[in-house]
Amino acid sequence: MKDTALMKTFNEANKKAIDAINDYAAFLEKEKLPKVHTHYAIGVENYKKMLLYGEGITMSPDEILAIGIKELAKEQAAFDAAAKIINPNKKPIDVYNEMQKEHPTAANLIPDAKKHLEDIRQFLIDKKIITMPSEVRVKVEETLPYLRETSTASMDTPGPFEEKATEAYYYITPVNMKWTPSQQEDWLMQFNYYGTDIVSIHEAYPGHYTQFLHLNASDASKIQKIFGSYAFIEGWAHYTEKMLVEAGFAQDGDSIRAAKYRLAQSGEALLRLCRLYVSINTHCHGMKLDDATKFFMDNWHQGEKSSSQEALRGTFDPGYLFYTLGKLQILKLREDYKKQEGDNYSLQKFNDAMTDNGMPPIRIMREILLKDKKIWNEIL
Repeated sequence: MKDTALMKTFNEANKKAIDAINDYAAFLEKEKLPKVHTHYAIGVENYKKMLLYGEGITMSPDEILAIGIKELAKEQAAFDAAAKIINPNKKPIDVYNEMQKEHPTAANLIPDAKKHLEDIRQFLIDKKIITMPSEVRVKVEETLPYLRETSTASMDTPGPFEEKATEAYYYITPVNMKWTPSQQEDWLMQFNYYGTDIVSIHEAYPGHYTQFLHLNASDASKIQKIFGSYAFIEGWAHYTEKMLVEAGFAQDGDSIRAAKYRLAQSGEALLRLCRLYVSINTHCHGMKLDDATKFFMDNWHQGEKSSSQEALRGTFDPGYLFYTLGKLQILKLREDYKKQEGDNYSLQKFNDAMTDNGMPPIRIMREILLKDKKIWNEIL
């Protein structure tokens, strides 16, 4: 049934919005602002400021790059070792590609992801990985159309003080049916069953969504609940991928299945290590978009479509190196915390402490969790 009054209200509001956008466009033209250009690199000095003022990191971009290159080599070795367990008679990349063919159809991509979420959540409870402070589940939906060009999967949680629109959404980008068959297959391969579970761990349990639940339930101040460190937020989610695979998620004593999860997790780690490499080289050393795309393809082992999207993101998001940098800092903090606590240490205790104290730069989190001031600056 048509609601005439509601339609009238909508049309009036819509006209105001359109007029405002047109007025803004006219203002920009009148002011003759500088034209858009393709010089997107922020440069070494600005990169140093991003590290220092955003995360309290005093290391130079090249010092971080050197660590990233070493970590990339270590992860590639781990990738090869997992592949050999699955099939010692094939090249690791061929094993990986074969495993990636174990993926849902375009129609089943999101329904299958929904099915596995509850198993992941229950594993956290059964194995005492982290406290679950709420029974409210995250909603799984398709990524909104305007975000699909730069997102594979993402979490959208409500603001910390929201009282009405309290739903949280785990978005997964579906196949674009306008892509070529090869591009569609490339996209689905990165959503293989093992890889999708790793992504769900990162985005929902115990990654972003669980961190959000802890933050809301904690005694953190309003400032702590509003402002968050890029390296903490994404480093935490990336750290949980490795943590759950090491804890034996969905492996059930099956060495081949365990190796496939390790291979999928390694693939995600390779992606984030490539981001670190491409970010620093793009913004500090003049790396071009085509070269960045090729680097992703050669070292992440994904197709052209996914790799070009990752390279493009690096042009406007130099901070995406913080996925790896945050994860490495958290692993170092966990090691130091474990030594400090001795017999009182537990994984659940550490993870709860990490998520109940806001989202500060990890250098500050070291001051919160570690008693020995002498090691506060030993972030890596």
